[in-house]
Amino acid sequence: MEESLTHQATLYTTSADYVYSTLRREIITKRITSGTRLPEVAIASRLKVSRTPVREALRRLASEGLVLIIPNSGARVASPSRKEMEDAYVVREELECLAIRLACPRVTDRHMRRLEECILEEERAFEERNLERYLEVNEAFHRIITDAAGNRVLKEYVENILARTNVYIVFYDPFYIVESNPSVGEHRSIIEALKARDEELAVERMRNHIRLSKGSLFSGETGGR
Repeated sequence: MEESLTHQATLYTTSADYVYSTLRREIITKRITSGTRLPEVAIASRLKVSRTPVREALRRLASEGLVLIIPNSGARVASPSRKEMEDAYVVREELECLAIRLACPRVTDRHMRRLEECILEEERAFEERNLERYLEVNEAFHRIITDAAGNRVLKEYVENILARTNVYIVFYDPFYIVESNPSVGEHRSIIEALKARDEELAVERMRNHIRLSKGSLFSGETGGR
């Protein structure tokens, strides 16, 4: 046990980081499924830590939308409703279409290089079926566009809605069972519109991309993200 804890310390800054990373990975890889209760005592015993870091880790997961904490009832893995997901994607569509419209005349060569790098990483993560890495890269792609928009308030809203919709991908997207990933092609088409500085085309392609993303959750077929 002592050797195990020493090894953990070399990988994580705190016990809370260790618990957070472990639970997050188990949720993303579907080892823990939607609606599952997350009792602090059982988690602390399994991961050989006290309840304090477990409580902190659960709060962090709740802030990301992966966990729901119910007063006097405890924590459980989130189980978002269809209505909640539809509402979130309506908001995301408007925010990201505004972001890409603002970004189109402002995007730099550095932004474009970073977007291209994201696509390469996205392809690699999909081939490896690494959903955790895939979500990170996908979120980075959309954040780069929002960075180029140059609006700090908009950036905060987009980051928030991206985190929320990524949670839906964890629970409902058939990432592990599909053979191809249309998201890469959709992302490339967005880059082409940005290179052309065509605001209307960029907005159209972003809107289509997000609608396909929403549709993939409800149809069982993979699509853009």
